[in-house]
Amino acid sequence: MATIPEKDLTEAQRALFQKARHANEIRNHGYAIQLMQSVLKQVPGFLDGRKLLRAAALASVEGKKSGFSLAGTTLGMTAGSTLKKDPLAAMELAEKTLATDPKSPQGNQLLWEAANKAGLPETAAFAIETLVGANPKDTKLLHQLGIQYISMGENDRAVAVYNRIVQINPADLEANKKAKDASASATMKSGRWEEVSQSSGSMNFRDLIHKKEEAIALENKSRIVRTSEQISEQIHELYPQFEANQNDVDVSRRIALLYEQWFEAAVASSEPAEQCDSYLDNAIWFYTHTNAILAGGDPNIARKCSDLEFKKMERRMKVLEEWLATVPDQNDPEVRPYVDEFNDLRRQRSSSSLEVARKRVAENPTDLQLRFELGEVLIKAGQHTDAIPELQRAKQNPNVRLKAMNLLGQCYVEKNMLDIAVKQFRDAAGETSVMDATKKDITYRLGLVLEKMGKKDEYLECMKQIYEVDYGYLDVAKRVESSYGG
Repeated sequence: MATIPEKDLTEAQRALFQKARHANEIRNHGYAIQLMQSVLKQVPGFLDGRKLLRAAALASVEGKKSGFSLAGTTLGMTAGSTLKKDPLAAMELAEKTLATDPKSPQGNQLLWEAANKAGLPETAAFAIETLVGANPKDTKLLHQLGIQYISMGENDRAVAVYNRIVQINPADLEANKKAKDASASATMKSGRWEEVSQSSGSMNFRDLIHKKEEAIALENKSRIVRTSEQISEQIHELYPQFEANQNDVDVSRRIALLYEQWFEAAVASSEPAEQCDSYLDNAIWFYTHTNAILAGGDPNIARKCSDLEFKKMERRMKVLEEWLATVPDQNDPEVRPYVDEFNDLRRQRSSSSLEVARKRVAENPTDLQLRFELGEVLIKAGQHTDAIPELQRAKQNPNVRLKAMNLLGQCYVEKNMLDIAVKQFRDAAGETSVMDATKKDITYRLGLVLEKMGKKDEYLECMKQIYEVDYGYLDVAKRVESSYGG
């Protein structure tokens, strides 16, 4: 039996998987588990689905105290006979325990053994990887994982595992030897020396050089994946240094930056949302830790902490917003908590944005870009009067001058100071001859104010200026054409 990719699922199975992924993203972990158990019963080789199931189970027990598990005891009594008769049934039995105790040694060991018997070595490896994740310094589990990788021909992964064992226990001679053996096998495989020696003269080492060049070219096309792997390796190299001295600012900052880069690479390559979020959480933790070591002395680190927290909030809001858009009744008792969470996050975002923007200006009062950003946030918060002095200062920065003038005009409109708003919009429009997106917005807003003041000819002139270069801009075509009676 082979591992099944998502593209090979039936339409119904794929729909259930997507539904489970969405349920997990909005933290409805119980429903995600229920859906994925149903899918895996039909497609035991669907490894991505099993990973989602485990992620949901881990999230559902996060922060809970582990106690005595009756499921584990029952599993021990029934697993042996089931494993002999039907490995797939044994996998299903293991998942029942792992749904409520995802780090269960009995459940994962049963899944490992049953998956190997069922011809699903990647799933077997995943079971041991789960245990290693829960017990990262357990060398016995790491040895088991190394053997699993070697049996699969995954020598590079085995080398990484044995090197990890040696870092934990430098006296482990067996790990040392196996690391060298696996490394040699990996080199032979990547170099394809065996293929040359067994080709009876049909291949030579020049062929290998040519094929190596082709491989490098292909690798360059998948740079994001390769970068993610390199980031992972660098983090694993830095962790022992961090554990040895958690007050090392440089190491903590480097790990934070690597996790941030990993998050960006994962988003770019469309990895599952829960995986991206885990990288983001780690980046936030290490930046916060670095900031604590420095006692807030580095404004760039402090800013990074707030930026990433804000990004995390934005990602959560986006997930909730997209899901709520598909829900017909938002007053449904099961849906209401998510509606409330979304509204709370929206309020927090507004409050947090304003607090951060004010703090940045207080720390750098001469930075006109920050003044502009504060003005923007104040407008979004409905505080137009407070925004005016910030935007007036920001006008002195040529990089944001037109945008600041545009926002100032909007502030004056909100305060019903229409004549001052018209002057502001006209001054802004007059400073650029190119009808780009910014000038279109300024000209359109100017037209609306003139219409409000009863200056119909001037209002139409603004709309016609936009109409002549962009027929499809907002409702400009309708406004212009209707003025001709069309």
